[in-house]
Amino acid sequence: MASRFVDRAVIHVAAGDGGNGCASVHREKFKPLGGPDGGNGGHGGDVVLVVDPGVHTLLDFHFRPHARGGNGKQGQGGHRSGAAGETLELRVPDGTVVLDEDGEVLADLTGAGTRFVAARGGRGGLGNAALASRARKAPGFALLGEPGEERDLVLELRSVADVGLLGFPSAGKSSLISVLSAAKPKIADYPFTTLVPNLGVVTAGDVVFTMADVPGLIPGASQGKGLGLDFLRHIERCAVLVHVVDCATYEPGRDPVSDVDALEEELSRYTPALGGDLASRPRVVVLNKLDVPDAAELAELVRPEFEARGLRVFEISTVAHKGLRELTYALGEIVESYRASQPPPTPTKVVVTPKAVDDGGFTVEPDPEEDGAFVVRGAKPERWIRQTNFANDEAVGYLADRLNRLGVEDQLAKLGAQPGCSVTIAGVTFEWEPSTPGVASKLTGRGTDPRLDRSDRITAAERKEARRLRRGGAPEDAEAADGRVAVEDPDE
Repeated sequence: MASRFVDRAVIHVAAGDGGNGCASVHREKFKPLGGPDGGNGGHGGDVVLVVDPGVHTLLDFHFRPHARGGNGKQGQGGHRSGAAGETLELRVPDGTVVLDEDGEVLADLTGAGTRFVAARGGRGGLGNAALASRARKAPGFALLGEPGEERDLVLELRSVADVGLLGFPSAGKSSLISVLSAAKPKIADYPFTTLVPNLGVVTAGDVVFTMADVPGLIPGASQGKGLGLDFLRHIERCAVLVHVVDCATYEPGRDPVSDVDALEEELSRYTPALGGDLASRPRVVVLNKLDVPDAAELAELVRPEFEARGLRVFEISTVAHKGLRELTYALGEIVESYRASQPPPTPTKVVVTPKAVDDGGFTVEPDPEEDGAFVVRGAKPERWIRQTNFANDEAVGYLADRLNRLGVEDQLAKLGAQPGCSVTIAGVTFEWEPSTPGVASKLTGRGTDPRLDRSDRITAAERKEARRLRRGGAPEDAEAADGRVAVEDPDE
């Protein structure tokens, strides 16, 4: 079966979930006050893209687009932490560009061993041993592990080539690569012989450079005609673009000058995702197939036209191996000059910007969908919500204490929040009741919190449903809802 070349793939990456922490108390004979000994959960495994010089296509991702890191293990008693999830490394070719669903470039992976964390594993939850304090000497809860990051990514391969060959089908691009390098592309006397980009390594004295061609580039490629538009990305990194012109074509309405103008028009419509402008790259015109007598005469006629435009022109024959040496050394000089003009690579600098003194890392805003309700946003409060086991009253009380220390309650009070109003954090809605200072030090039992009495409390969902029924529900439903609120929430 013939090999397949895939230079674009959409993958779904999911990092591993963090393991839950363990809530355990040490029990051993003659040690009645052993204290909490629950270990922490292990972190989830990342999904990492790694450049491997031995990989030349994205074919593996075409057949296996889903990738997931290992989950972290749960903590155990005896201060035993859970094992971290296994990191999943995905091998990608040199020159792979990673984009998000909106087309924004996230990473340009060039150079063997370059790594990019495509999805980060979730943090493991703390065990009750790590949560012990003077207020909670033996916590009856542990934090949950966070879910791993999930997202869809687009991988596009942009060949790391110094010279890009452009030309109409059957112009001789594949033949040129085959005689200048050890590449063995398919060569035949019919159009669109080449269906995938070909790469070859060329040596010109002390300069070694790579060459790539764009198959099937024809007028109208920017509107989807031919194959060229799908492969133009492979010349984004090129230092010089070479127009390979067929001077022996018998197709009516074509000539070397109109061929170059047509392809330049297509290049002007292409916007490189990596930035820059293809129009600013150096150009070289190669008049090919001069072993044909008529082609040699045509080359003499059009050469002054190209030189008048400031283009360097080379007359060659890949069959007779004519003019190849001059072309090779000229391309080597241009590539070497381009490399020298590029700024030297600088090491990545990590800039640490201190937070403002009044930056609490969260925001509190009125809920646009409900009057008197609020929405809290921020990395810390949202992470704490994901870590909380809401079936455990003590864990919920611990969450309330953390939010209070962060300053969420003070901000709610400044915005005029009233006791019992709805507050939403990370999709979880609850009724806000101002915390009483010092309550945490008077906790009675493990897994409980005196601030939470579930026996006689209306939930935020029930309150919201009662308001909805008052506005437009059936009268009997509204009366039942009002009775429920009146009995269970006297302040309503």
